[in-house]
Amino acid sequence: MNKNPREQRSNNDRCVAVTLSHFKLMRIVGRGAFGKVRIVEHREARQLYALKYISKEECIRMDAAKNIIRERVILEQLDHPFLCRLRFAFQDNDYMYMVTDLMLGGDLHFHLSRQPYFSEDVIRFWFAELSAAIKYLHLKRVVHRDIKPHNILMDDQGHVHLADFNIATHLHAHRMLTSNSGTGYYIAPEVYKGGGYNEAVDWWSLGVTLYECIYHKRPFEYDTTEELHAAIRRGHVNYPTKDRQVSGECLSVIQGFLEVNPNKRLGYGDAGWAALVRHPFFRSIQWNKLESKQIPPPFQPATENNFDITFDLEELLLEESPLTAQTTKRNKPKKNNDQAVLSKQQKDLIMIEEKFKYFDFTIFEKYEGFKDPHLKEQSKETSCP
Repeated sequence: MNKNPREQRSNNDRCVAVTLSHFKLMRIVGRGAFGKVRIVEHREARQLYALKYISKEECIRMDAAKNIIRERVILEQLDHPFLCRLRFAFQDNDYMYMVTDLMLGGDLHFHLSRQPYFSEDVIRFWFAELSAAIKYLHLKRVVHRDIKPHNILMDDQGHVHLADFNIATHLHAHRMLTSNSGTGYYIAPEVYKGGGYNEAVDWWSLGVTLYECIYHKRPFEYDTTEELHAAIRRGHVNYPTKDRQVSGECLSVIQGFLEVNPNKRLGYGDAGWAALVRHPFFRSIQWNKLESKQIPPPFQPATENNFDITFDLEELLLEESPLTAQTTKRNKPKKNNDQAVLSKQQKDLIMIEEKFKYFDFTIFEKYEGFKDPHLKEQSKETSCP
């Protein structure tokens, strides 16, 4: 009897298991709540990637283990030209590692901080690519929940990619999301109003990001959290007329994304997507060519100095225990009939070791990914890649 391809992959993992020692560590390009992001080179393939490494200790201390595991699971399920794709995942005693596509063009926040205004043609291209990525996510029943300039990365050609799925989650039929997740300035009104929300929140966040690209400031900025939440719930947006001339089409698309009623929001659902594709602002976009990257980006970033050098300085001056490869030893608690004696920290550590699964995209593609539509079933190949 033929084995399930997933079982075959699991068995073969033992002979090709990727660890930190397979990578040459290079410069640090980002920092998160539990770890950092750095450029790495796969020693054998000579391919550059981005390595996100998450401290288990910090992750458990901040009660975020489930978030990291969920992010890892979601990333394995995604494959789209405008998303940062997962390439490898593994862990050792101290860290969880996720290796993704490297984006050498920097993030959108970086570019907005150094160039006050981009043309509408450039912005249109970016937001068409982002819209295609969001549409794909929603078809996969995934809500990102943290769309903002920091989480939009450019490759060296100028294509944009949605990144950081740390608070992304799956949608479930007949059940709304309820947690107050996201970055305050970009969160949709229905989140603050309570009563539940769905994937429409991503289109609102995209609208806030678009507003920021056009006007070089966010639509909602207040001194206190209470004032910010109240303003977003009201949804009254001011559109400046002094500093920049904005086309009617561009103004209209921002207003469509920043529609307070999620059911009428541009992009949401079949009707919202149809309205987006037909919108005058996106009229010139050839969507099939866009998603196959046949349209040259109108802005090409420099591939040097697109990152904050202070990250490297912090590593040099402040890092007490530099990142090094180590042999993984599973932390097995002593057997005890009463599992309640295990601390919350111990339980979280066990959960991480069991549920943060190993992943290697070369094995995944060989057994499960990107099936030939002309074949009725997956290849039964079983040799080690």
